[in-house]
Order: sequence, then structure tokens, then C-alpha cells
Amino acid sequence: MSQTSDAAYNSAAYDSTVGIQAETVHNSSVYFVHPDASPQEKYRVGVRLLEDGIPSRAREMITDAIAHGYDSAEVRFHWALAVLSARTYDDLSAEEVQRLHYSSGLVQTFAEDEWKEALRVTFGLLTVLSTAHGETGPVLKQLQDLPLRQHNAILRHLDLMLTGGLKDDLWAETCERARAGRFGNDRSRRVWAYFAPAPIGARAVQPHPSTAAAAEAALPVRTVLFIISSVLLWCLALISDAAEATVELLVALSAGLTAARFGDRWCQEPRLHLTAGARIPHTYSPSSDEDGFTKRVRHSFDHYFSVRTPHEFTPDAWLAHTAQVRNSLAAEIADLYRESRVGVDRVTWLIRYLAEDARNRHNNGTLFEDHRHSRTPVKTKAVTVVALAVLGVTALTAFETAVSGAPSPRSLWAFLAMLGAAWSGHATASLWLQVRREEHRLARETLKYREQLTARQAAHQRWQSLLDTTRPSEQQMETWLACDKTSFVDEALRHHRLTWRDLITHTILVSPAPSYKRGRVRRGPWRYSHYVFRLFLFTQDGIREMSSEFSFSDATRKNEQRSNYRFDALSSVQVAENVDGGYDLELVLTNGPARKIRVKDADAHQLAPDENSREISEINLSAAGSTHTFRLLEGIAADGKGWIERHSPDNLTPFQFAG
Repeated sequence: MSQTSDAAYNSAAYDSTVGIQAETVHNSSVYFVHPDASPQEKYRVGVRLLEDGIPSRAREMITDAIAHGYDSAEVRFHWALAVLSARTYDDLSAEEVQRLHYSSGLVQTFAEDEWKEALRVTFGLLTVLSTAHGETGPVLKQLQDLPLRQHNAILRHLDLMLTGGLKDDLWAETCERARAGRFGNDRSRRVWAYFAPAPIGARAVQPHPSTAAAAEAALPVRTVLFIISSVLLWCLALISDAAEATVELLVALSAGLTAARFGDRWCQEPRLHLTAGARIPHTYSPSSDEDGFTKRVRHSFDHYFSVRTPHEFTPDAWLAHTAQVRNSLAAEIADLYRESRVGVDRVTWLIRYLAEDARNRHNNGTLFEDHRHSRTPVKTKAVTVVALAVLGVTALTAFETAVSGAPSPRSLWAFLAMLGAAWSGHATASLWLQVRREEHRLARETLKYREQLTARQAAHQRWQSLLDTTRPSEQQMETWLACDKTSFVDEALRHHRLTWRDLITHTILVSPAPSYKRGRVRRGPWRYSHYVFRLFLFTQDGIREMSSEFSFSDATRKNEQRSNYRFDALSSVQVAENVDGGYDLELVLTNGPARKIRVKDADAHQLAPDENSREISEINLSAAGSTHTFRLLEGIAADGKGWIERHSPDNLTPFQFAG
């Protein structure tokens, strides 16, 4: 689904606004768990959530699987990663530390395999990291000896846990892995499909219902009157001169049948020549009172017609050549899809197809085929007119035959029969032509409707298949994002000439950038086409802040900003939840203006019936790193550097590995 929202705060520049261009919610069931699902299924979904960067939901799923008896070294390993992912040791609650300690005591009960060793290394790292001067050599060696899958998972999910010298030892490897995976899986050619809106189904103009019901009802009466009058006239003519009346009757019948046959062909000609299948006059021109949807449709047609031109045309020449076709199609599509909450982006696939179809029909000489074929040949019209003239002359001749030498009463009856035949014949012909014209129109429009709908359905299926095969998975999107963040942190460290040993801690906040598109799968976090990465590096001297906008499709950066300030310069941090469900972070420095950062936009209006707004909001905040960042900045704003010192490893309760 796609729509345009009101302006929102920009998290890249201070006190600026942005607008949402488009939103897409993929109708995927990757995170759906049936209430009666087995513990194995809940565990499987929990692992997927963890891999896709949603550790908060992963913790719930895997914990539930364990509570229902599904337990092993592999399960406990992923549970531990879900608890520790995107968090520091200080972020853990006392209950979580207690559960981790209990789980570490279960390690020895599991069978020896790669998962048990990975679980042992995880708890070993946690033990070292929770102490100020832990010996890192042995556990680092154990980490390096793990299979690649478990090794990479630990480095990724314990990113905020790993600090100081241990992270220095692993940082080069982490950066190398980020460089290798940053543009993997054909990222630059596939990201667009993730944010592409779901194409709305194919539609075509349905035939108008027949308007000949009244004519069909009146036709039998007029026909009976015509037959009676005609029979009476020729009976009187036969009485006067049988031979001459017989010839006149044969001529009249031949002329009448000829006029009916060729007149039927003539009436197949539409009264209004339609252009390229649209059901409006070809004299259509845009008006100034068009609604916004119609204007956007017409502009989209102009764009795609200008970029899909035949070889012998320039864009401007092609637009001029196809003005009638283009305007008619634009009016048709605007009328077919003018409904609430349907954006032009969802119809773009059809507009693109129609532009390509117009180009192809020009190339094979059929672009204006309907217009040419709708005209009745001159020969058909001429034969019809001649036949009607012969019929009229023959009727007059029959009247003369009937009244010649006849007494007054017969002449009167002949005159009345002639008058009745003329009147009822004209009425019958008019009604019959009206009925036949409607039948031909209905048949013609029905055939065109079926042909157009079939062709458009095929185009829709091709486009949908392209999106399905091109769209990256949630894991691929999360991997690319993680690689971008790693590269950004590495560049910041290089710029400030810092090592991990120089840092007390760090945090990175990911938020939407200006004029973004966003998409997500059901029950998943929003992902954006443009991000703002805001990195806070906490050293003994103060805070180094660095932010930059990222284009997610090609990982290019712009609008970089850097600032440095002491701990006591951060005088206030406020986190506000808006009435629409968005979140703003406001930083107030003693020597600078307040900065409002849009952390998360509203998403309640995009929720499916089975989604919970609070749960989705928490998922988005967790995926963006907001929870950890809020806690850290609010603590420093309240207590300054003293907050960090109180939460340093020297002042934390060490983790005891019970294995």
C-alpha cells in the first residue's frame, strides 16, 4: 500500500521537515505463528526474527519454545544471542542475567557439537566482557576456531557487547566481512523492489449495458403494422394487375433484403470513433478542474510515453503524435482506479505497459487501427442507399398499380395501406437499426474488454513475478544495513583517529531520512530507502557525534555532520511519543540550539487487523537501536560522565559462567 503523508521531522538536519513518498507493506507470513503452532515452529520463527534484526520478538518466541519443552544447545545459543543482541551488559536486567547464568549451567548437559561449543564461547565472552580486566586471549582463540556460521553470528549480535581491546582484535575482521557483504546478492539492482508498492489488479473498461430495451419492446408492434400494410397494398395491386404486381413484389423483396444486409453492416460503425480503446471522444483535452489523482496519472503517462518512443520519433514528436491516444488512456485509467487510498504508484505498472503497447502498435501499424476500421466502406453505403431508393420507387409503383382503374373505395384503401406501410416501415427500420447497432456495439466492446483485460492481467502477472523474484529477503536487507553501519563506524573511528580501546562506549541511532520510501513485511520493522545514521562515540574527553544520510540502494552518503561536546554540555534529552505514534528525540546542548530528531514515523494507519500498534512500535524502536540510545543519552543528560563511570565494568556485577 502506498500513500503520501503529512510532513514529518527530519532526523538529518535540525528543525527541518520531510515527507513520506510511499509506503509498502508486503503481505508475507514469514513472521506469522499460529496460536497452536508447535514449539519447533515457534523456535524456527524466532531464529528468523533474530537473523532479520528483530531480537526483542526473537526472545519471546524462543523463550516460549523452551518453556514448552523444546531445548538443546542450538536453541539455547540462539536464545542467548537474542537476549544479548543490540545491547550492552549494562542493559540487561537482573532477571535476564539470572536466566543467562542458569542457562550457562546447562551447557555441560548438552551433547558435544558445534552448537554446544558456540554456546560455551558466548558465555565465555560474556564473562570476560562483564569484568574490567578479563583475560581475552583464550576465549578469542575459541571464537576464531568456531565454524563460520556460529562465529559470524556471535560477532554480529554481540556487537555492542564487544568493547575495548577485544573489539580491537576483531575489528579488522568485522570490517572485512562488512566490505564483502555490503554489495552482495546484487544489492544495487534489487533494493528498489523492496520499496515498490504492490501493483493493483488489472482492470479494463467494461461494456456499457444495452440501451435498446425500449426499441426491442416496440419493434414487434411496428413490424406487424408494416407487414399488414404491405400485404394489403400488394393484395390490392394483385387485384388490379397480377403480373405487374408480382414483378413489383419480387423487386421490393430483393431491394428490402439488400438494404437490410448492407444497412446492418453500415450500422456497425460507431457513432463516436474511439481512440486506443478508450470510451471517450477523441477530442478529449485535459481540463483545469481535474482532481489530483487524474493529473498524476496524466503526468505519469506523459513520462512513460516520452521514454518509450519508436526509433524514428523524438520524445516531443512522439508526445505530439500520440496526444489523443495518451489523453484518452489517461482518462480511462483515472476513471478505472479513482478510489480512496489508491496511489498512482500502484497503477504505474499498467501505465508503463500501455505506453509500451502504444509504441509496439505503432511499430506494427495498428496504433490507429480501430479508428480506420470503424469507418464503413463507401460501397456499402452506396448499395444501401440505392436499395432503399429502389424499394421506395417500387412501393410507389405498386401503389399506382393498385389504384389504376380501381373504384373509389379501393383507391382509399390503397392510399391508407401505402401511408401505413411508409410510416410503420420507417419506424420499423429505425428501431431495428437501433437494436442492431446496440448489439454490434455490445459485442464489439465485450470482445475488446476481454482482450484488454487478458493482456493487462498478463502484464500484471509479469510485473508481480518480477517483484517477487527481485525483492530482497528480510535477512538480506538486515545484512546490508548492518554492513553499512559497520562501515560508517569504521570511517568515524578513522576520522577521529580513535581505537576501540579509546572508547568508553558507543551507540548508533538509525532513523528515516528526508523524502524516503519505506516498506516492511507484516509484523516486521519499517525499512527505508534513505536513512540517517547518527553515531555517538563516548570517550574520556567527551562525546563525538557524527551523522550522515545514506541512500540504501547504493550505500552512497551525503550531508555529513560532525560535532563534539563535553558530557556536561548535554543538558537535556527528551523522548516524545506523538499522538500519531511517531517518536521524536530532542537533544539540548548548553552551547547550541535544541535538535529534534525524528526517530520513528507513525505506522498505526498501516497496520493489518491482526497487528498490534504497540508491538510494532517496539519492534521498530528496537530495530533502529533506539532503546539503547535513549537509555544511554538520558542517563548522561541526567548525571553527566558520572553515569558512565557508575556503569563501567569495574562497577558491574561480573557474570559467572556456571558451565
